[in-house]
Amino acid sequence: MEMNIKGKTALVTGSTKGIGKAIAIELAKEGVNVLVNGRNKQEVTALVTQLKEHFPETTPQSAVGDIVSPENRQSLFDTFPHVDILVNNMGIFQPMAYETIEDETWEKFFRTNVLAANSLVKFYLPKMLKVNFGRIIFIASEEAVMPSGEMPQYSMTKTMQLSLAKSLSKLTKGTQVTVNTIMPGSTMTEGVRDMLEKMYPDPAMSLADKEKLFMANNRPLSQIQRLIDPSEIGRLAAFISSPYATAFSGAAIRMDGGMVPTIV
Repeated sequence: MEMNIKGKTALVTGSTKGIGKAIAIELAKEGVNVLVNGRNKQEVTALVTQLKEHFPETTPQSAVGDIVSPENRQSLFDTFPHVDILVNNMGIFQPMAYETIEDETWEKFFRTNVLAANSLVKFYLPKMLKVNFGRIIFIASEEAVMPSGEMPQYSMTKTMQLSLAKSLSKLTKGTQVTVNTIMPGSTMTEGVRDMLEKMYPDPAMSLADKEKLFMANNRPLSQIQRLIDPSEIGRLAAFISSPYATAFSGAAIRMDGGMVPTIV
């Protein structure tokens, strides 16, 4: 399906790996000029080069920098003062026992997963409203509505993203600008792959076997009983970025493999 977003410019934060990278690739497939963001210059350059080679009609650019830093964000704003699509994907996660989490860690997760993304919206949303087109997408998690208890400091921030996106959507009333949240279920990112290797260090076990065991033991409510491929999230994000998704506003859009047991 042609998404009709060719020539648009998209900033995808944390786009050198995992879901962010998949979103960047799927947007580039649709002719979008992607601003690749990450802290590692080599990784950013590698993806920009890959996008140029595979999608030569697009103009991907490097947006290196840690957007948690106000100085780096300002540099980003100065270099790229307007985007059509903002995908707030960058975030951190780590399984932690509640009793071991210090206040500094709670604050770090809040600054990284919520405040950094909010700062980008605060800058770009008024410009989108002025031209009467824009897409803002937060990448949350099923942890936002069904915390597993494995990482409460992370779940908190994902629930905050749902609330923030809903509040921001109120500012777009009657326009062609939308703010929504995508809630992926457990996804086979590099980080999750590393987690599986640490959980099941037996070299005789294949990655597929580790995935199957993890889903059975840790994600028994999943109806697909597999980890989601990042490209599946990428394709959904491309659709939500398109003019065909204007009726989504302030929505929490689930792609969790049926893990959340409620109807809504």
